[in-house]
Amino acid sequence: MVLNDRINAFAKLGEFLSQFKSTGYEKVNTYHADDSFFDEMIQKIESAKHYNGWFTKENVLFAVDEWSNALTETNLKQWLSAYELSNMTPKTIGVIMAGNIPLVGFHDFLCVLISGHKILIKQSTNDNQLLPFLASYLIAIEPRFKEYISFTTEQFSDYDAIIATGSNNTSRYFEHYFGKVPHIIRKNRNSVAVLTGEETEEQLEALGKDIFTYYGLGCRNVSKIYVPEDYNFDTLFNALYGYHAIIDSQKYANNYDYNKAVYLMSNYKLFDNGFLMMKEDPSYSSPIATLFYQKYGSDEEISQILKEDNDKIQCIVGANKTQKTVDFGQTQSPGLGDYADGVDIIEFLTKIN
Repeated sequence: MVLNDRINAFAKLGEFLSQFKSTGYEKVNTYHADDSFFDEMIQKIESAKHYNGWFTKENVLFAVDEWSNALTETNLKQWLSAYELSNMTPKTIGVIMAGNIPLVGFHDFLCVLISGHKILIKQSTNDNQLLPFLASYLIAIEPRFKEYISFTTEQFSDYDAIIATGSNNTSRYFEHYFGKVPHIIRKNRNSVAVLTGEETEEQLEALGKDIFTYYGLGCRNVSKIYVPEDYNFDTLFNALYGYHAIIDSQKYANNYDYNKAVYLMSNYKLFDNGFLMMKEDPSYSSPIATLFYQKYGSDEEISQILKEDNDKIQCIVGANKTQKTVDFGQTQSPGLGDYADGVDIIEFLTKIN
């Protein structure tokens, strides 16, 4: 397979995914492969919650829609134009995937295959239903991929490089076990927003998307905000009210009730609007239904904090002149070249001997 073959296959996968929207399913008969894939995809979406209670139909469709938008021939060619991929010798890349949000490992899957390598995948049991199905669709439209895609539940063997995503604890195991081969090992990261108090209502409403999408379980979800000393939290709460229906989720509500009880028993000061708590805390990883906040006194102070904690932060939303930022409402819509932890996976894959 040459690069254009691989691009064409993933663009067709993007077309297939475009049939499944939050507004409804619309079958397009010209979109390749057997009709049974359409019906089975619906079944995968509708049943996802049975395997993982956080994977609601809404959240799965959000992930599918984002990937359908990304996987166009134009986007793929533009992304890959910066790399030399024409003479790659296929290597086997072991990929250990997280399972916190739907299709969280798809970008690694895409990067390995589009670069011309073979992939050996070990999925989290929290997210092991949809990707194998999409892989089967990819093979149906480009059968040569069959020799390039493998899934396993066992310990890895016969690999040339590793991409592993896990917690700070599991990363130490990964470093020990895979340290002798080329590797990318990811630890815990969270995303933050830097507010000035001058944001528009529309910007703060969009921030709610960064906070609440996937119930806040992704590393690109904003789990902490930085605010000026005299910040008016009522303004933010008013703007976020449109997301109040999230409390109707039993799993989310259970976490809200539990964390609120813990905080109240510990006499922590909270801002609370009935579906989101805000707690002053220097940490980054806030529990579900909680948003940490920290006050800052000057632009220089917040810039220094973000610089020192760069290895803990995935995305920065809002106002900061010294760091790359993401627009309000866009943390869960990364481009193909927005690599996790800022590590260029394609560049890494081109250098494996």
